[in-house]
Amino acid sequence: MLMHVEPSHSDKEQASVGVPASERIRYRLMCAGQRFHANDNIADYIDEGELDELRDEVQARMQEVLRSLVIDTDHDHNTAETARRMAKLYIDEVFGGRYETEPQVTAFPNVSQLNQLMVVGPLTVRSACSHHLCPIEGQVWIGVLPNPTSDLIGLSKYARICDWIMRRPQIQEEAITMLADELERRIKPDGLAVVMQASHACMHWRGVKDDGARMTNSIMRGAFLNNEALRREFLGFARR
Repeated sequence: MLMHVEPSHSDKEQASVGVPASERIRYRLMCAGQRFHANDNIADYIDEGELDELRDEVQARMQEVLRSLVIDTDHDHNTAETARRMAKLYIDEVFGGRYETEPQVTAFPNVSQLNQLMVVGPLTVRSACSHHLCPIEGQVWIGVLPNPTSDLIGLSKYARICDWIMRRPQIQEEAITMLADELERRIKPDGLAVVMQASHACMHWRGVKDDGARMTNSIMRGAFLNNEALRREFLGFARR
């Protein structure tokens, strides 16, 4: 008669020996039924020390990419460290919003019961197009209509949340929606509005190579949807 025996912690550790960090993390995500698209945050599924392993793994893969591009990194002093730099660039900087836990933002109660329009911006934002991994650079304006039970956060905290959301490969339409969702979850205002205007290097470097093209997206929720005067007031600030 066969009996099912739950593997011990040491058995699991031995089974993972030699398995790349990316595969271990991917396995945890799949077991949890957790999506891991380019613009998803996966920090909760990364164990201590695995980011270092990911950097090494990405560096090795990028070295192979450079080799496939027929670049002699052994003798070209300009590209000798490029694979290492790119690994750090992707894991820690450009795509850091995928691997870092959400920023700790201290909220404080609306003691003065503020209920007038608050506008934050323009905030400079940098992201990357998930189609070509080319830079997206632009500005964001945020409008908040608080109520007596809303949480208030400091000006710099808006920038931190925005930076955390934007530092991922994505398309602009999804980025602004994710930012609005995160702000609405934290502040719980009567109304929230977000406008993002950005230029895309995937249009400047390739394709039509149009240097002047910019995309503008807006999200209007709550009072901003129903109150035309409020919406007009916010957009007046965002267009300055």
